[in-house]
Amino acid sequence: MSETPFETTNLFLQQAFEALGLGEQEVIALKTPSRELEVALTIRMDDGSIGNFTGYRVQHNNARGPYKGGLRYHPHADLEHVRSLASLMTWKTALLDLPLGGAKGGIQVDPRKLSRAELERLTRRFTQQIQEFIGPHVDIPAPDVNTDASIMAWIFDEYSRGNGFSPGVVTGKPLGLHGSEGRDAATGRGTMFAIREVLKCEGRTLDGISVVVQGFGNAGRWAARLLHEMGARILAVSDSKGGIFHAEGLDPEAVIAHADATQMVSSFEVGEPISNEELLLLECDVLVPAAIDHVLTSQNAAEVKAKYIAEAANSPTSFAAHSILEGRGIQILPDIFCNAGGVTVSYFEWVQNLQNLRWPEERVNRELEHSMRRAHAHLRELMAEYKVSMRTAAFIGAIQRVRLAESLRGLG
Repeated sequence: MSETPFETTNLFLQQAFEALGLGEQEVIALKTPSRELEVALTIRMDDGSIGNFTGYRVQHNNARGPYKGGLRYHPHADLEHVRSLASLMTWKTALLDLPLGGAKGGIQVDPRKLSRAELERLTRRFTQQIQEFIGPHVDIPAPDVNTDASIMAWIFDEYSRGNGFSPGVVTGKPLGLHGSEGRDAATGRGTMFAIREVLKCEGRTLDGISVVVQGFGNAGRWAARLLHEMGARILAVSDSKGGIFHAEGLDPEAVIAHADATQMVSSFEVGEPISNEELLLLECDVLVPAAIDHVLTSQNAAEVKAKYIAEAANSPTSFAAHSILEGRGIQILPDIFCNAGGVTVSYFEWVQNLQNLRWPEERVNRELEHSMRRAHAHLRELMAEYKVSMRTAAFIGAIQRVRLAESLRGLG
């Protein structure tokens, strides 16, 4: 049986625990979520029938600050999946040295089958069910797969009805409702910074490198366009229906316009169609998995031809695949570092909300760049000290900060 995302996270964590020499009881405490919520969501559908759905919120650790993490609406958003993502958020916020903890949530639903009105009713019902467990100083949700600024606005509004005006209860809100400049591009921009810093250590730049992007949602689109602006050649991109490949390079802006108009990238007029499976095996400098988890497995890792893998998605590489790729000398930029731009700018939005301020986009991007560069420098120090991969170094650094917070607070 293949490993689940939660098992993958714990296997990676175990390597860091062993490097730090932690005992079994402390390991169990660090791995176990603080709270897991499962709520029933019953709403009236547009045709008058009753719709029944299940929602989740897993709060993993808040030793360093309020729980923080996205909400995804997906048919496979079950408790096991959400639990894995909540754990990753704890380590991601700690690695970036943000004063936040880790959480994740979701509703088991295919949002494409709901009308806009049904989606709003479902979101408001979910907020009603979890509102006593969230708040600007308790737990701060954000967008994730199949959720957006509008959904965050509904949560903000519903929560504020019973708790007073509270824009800081969620991040990723619309700009007109106290969202932050630069939030939309943050995950992709952070990915670009991560790749740039890793290449810089080897005396290379982004100019002229070849890049393949799997997943053309928010993170994938912004990563492609920003890397292209820096001189990278985008060989291929894909969405859930397939992709497009062009050896001479694609114009991300043109592909985005086409995808918005047709809801698919594979029919783009330049290049040739390619499957997601084939795309992962293209020869390139950097492969950016920006879609779903476990696209790189023991079944295809031996055939990957990229020199670097930049994990813009959460948990795109299984533990078995990581071992194979690492053994082949392929450098992996781990998810809790590479895609941390999103939560970092979410933190900036939260700070702005709490202080009733608005930062210009230039400041947001400058602060994000500083955070990513600082995290990368810390990773390099840990890699040298412990003689480990970048992923294990990332978990080591994050664990050290969470342990310190728990010790200082008297929780450990």
